[in-house]
Amino acid sequence: MGRLIFVTGGARSGKSAFAQKLANNLSKKVTYIATAQARDKEMELRIKIHRKNRPSRWKTVEREKNVTEVLSRIAEKNEVILLDCLTLLISNLLLSGEKKILKEIRQLVDEVKRVKATVLIVSNEVGMGIVPDNRLARRFRDTAGRANQIVAQAADEVYLVVSGISTKIK
Repeated sequence: MGRLIFVTGGARSGKSAFAQKLANNLSKKVTYIATAQARDKEMELRIKIHRKNRPSRWKTVEREKNVTEVLSRIAEKNEVILLDCLTLLISNLLLSGEKKILKEIRQLVDEVKRVKATVLIVSNEVGMGIVPDNRLARRFRDTAGRANQIVAQAADEVYLVVSGISTKIK
């Protein structure tokens, strides 16, 4: 039975660094699932920084969609899997609709519980700020909030990272 650790926090809160440190402390054999797409220069730079901050011995799998399928394949060979990040995965799927996205998140959680690996999932906490001024952004915020609830409910441990400081909330 898999172990699920959920790490959430705002943008630039230190959640990825915390999750990477936690993964590294759990095992030297880590696979990192990256969900980001380099669609502009800023995102290219963010991806480059994330790559630089990861230990070189970690295996990286870049996957914009169908993460559950990848998890199933790699879980048997890995002790620890770090998925960064859930909100970018949701963004990649946003136009497919909330029902489909939440179904995929539930399938992901079910698969995590089925495999033997420890899986860390990083996600942005998007519901603590201002109400977005456009419909698509509100839809994204609401879907991400619901997806985070699904993962947090299923998680064995949940951490909130604020200003580089982690707090275990479950």
